[in-house]
Amino acid sequence: MTKEELNQLGKTLWDIADQLRGTMNADDFRDYMLSFLFLRYLSDNYEAAAKKELGRDYPKLDKNDKRAPLAVWYEQNPDDVDAFEKQMRRKVHYVIEPQHLWTSIAEQARTHDDELLHTLQQGFKYIENHSFETTFQGLFSEINLDSEKLGKKYADRNKKLCTIIQKIAEGIAKFSTDTDILGDAYEYLIGQFAAGSGKKAGEFYTPQQISSILSGIVILDSQEPATGKRKKINRVLDFACGSGSLLLNVRKKMGPHGIGKIYGQEKNITTYNLARMNMLLHGVKDTEFEIHHGDSLENDWDILNEMNPAKKLEFEAVVANPPFSYRWQPNETLAEDFRFKSYGLAPKSAADFAFLLHGFHFLAKEGTMAIILPHGVLFRGGAESRIRSKLLKDGNIDTVIGLPANLFFSTGIPVCILVLKKCKKFDDVLFINASEHFEKAKRQNILLPEHIEKIIDIYQHRKEEERYARRVSMEEIEKNDFNLNISRYVSTALPEKPVDLEIVSRGLREISQKIDVATSNHNRYLKELGLTLLPSHAKKSRQG
Repeated sequence: MTKEELNQLGKTLWDIADQLRGTMNADDFRDYMLSFLFLRYLSDNYEAAAKKELGRDYPKLDKNDKRAPLAVWYEQNPDDVDAFEKQMRRKVHYVIEPQHLWTSIAEQARTHDDELLHTLQQGFKYIENHSFETTFQGLFSEINLDSEKLGKKYADRNKKLCTIIQKIAEGIAKFSTDTDILGDAYEYLIGQFAAGSGKKAGEFYTPQQISSILSGIVILDSQEPATGKRKKINRVLDFACGSGSLLLNVRKKMGPHGIGKIYGQEKNITTYNLARMNMLLHGVKDTEFEIHHGDSLENDWDILNEMNPAKKLEFEAVVANPPFSYRWQPNETLAEDFRFKSYGLAPKSAADFAFLLHGFHFLAKEGTMAIILPHGVLFRGGAESRIRSKLLKDGNIDTVIGLPANLFFSTGIPVCILVLKKCKKFDDVLFINASEHFEKAKRQNILLPEHIEKIIDIYQHRKEEERYARRVSMEEIEKNDFNLNISRYVSTALPEKPVDLEIVSRGLREISQKIDVATSNHNRYLKELGLTLLPSHAKKSRQG
């Protein structure tokens, strides 16, 4: 799908959202819109696989027959349904009953069927509990089909849902039913809703341009980035995964078979459900990912809470865009936590280093971690200075990348990317000051492809470039008290041009002479008019 086609599809769906939002705010409507797009994706994918599986037996219906062909096959072959569904679970890893397919739901909406709402409720419940071998309980928990925002009475809610689904069905019908396209459209809409949500967007969305930098870095060989992309990443983790776009970006760069398993964690329940849908929508099978709903700082995910180092789950790639300067509640128990014990606790006012240490603990020895953080982590004192100093002394901070301001929907502050490794080859730190390389747009600044490629290229080949990138020795960093403020090492200021004092002096003399001539001419007119003459410039200079 071309960028123009994607933009057109996204705009169509966004216009529908705009028309139908009514009494709902953008966040509420987002959940309905994205859930129906998700159902459409699952249905299209399932029906395409069923058509292939059944071959000639797949019903060919008259164009006026709006039923789902699979519904007709189920009616005609009741004794074969169990075997068919068993086979479908092997092929596509899930089952959707014919009455819950998008084709059936859209037809109910078109005819304003009184049972649409009930069918949707049953369908969502079936998908959560029975469609997949892995149960996706609560997947649609944020979509309240009984909400008064849809209408006070059942009939009103049913009518509203019929309108919403009919409009979406008509909007999507103009475009290809390729399942990859629906995945792209879903990602596009997440970005659009993020832009419309302002600061709340920081909870769930990392702009694609920044996501591309992080994913482009972690897929490279950890010890020898210049040799290129890794052949395989067994496990990748994002412990503040939001809608999952960052993880999907890593997968896209590695290819569908380049990652063994994807792991994500998300505290916000709505966003957690978005992430699970997003994985499935992009063709990630339920056996290929695990998204956990929980608090990373509390480390409440059982699989990451293994005390025995020999059994600890480790990741070759860790990426994250945690909430900036998040206020948390460190306590004595956390001070003894295996993630923080050797470093100390991040201050109550900013959990940035707590997030960093959480991800770093689970990084494999041959792994790479890339995390987005506010600039304060580079220079703030106190507990943060102690943590930063230890990471530097231990040789764990590999690269510091400064990005332009105003790249995020949620904040206008400039941010940095820290690249960390347990075992790094180089004994210096690479600083990249990309803060002035961007294109200005109406609402946000934009990193163009060439800006992104340059950052990754500089990192990959560890290049140096005046006013952009420099490798800095640990001795120099230590002399600066382990302060990593980027401008200390890579200044973007242009050197002042040397001043030729003789030329300046000559210019001043010429100006002085012109002033004297002008004063003399002016005084002639004043004398004729009998007015007080102006003192000469030379006389004033002597008096001064």
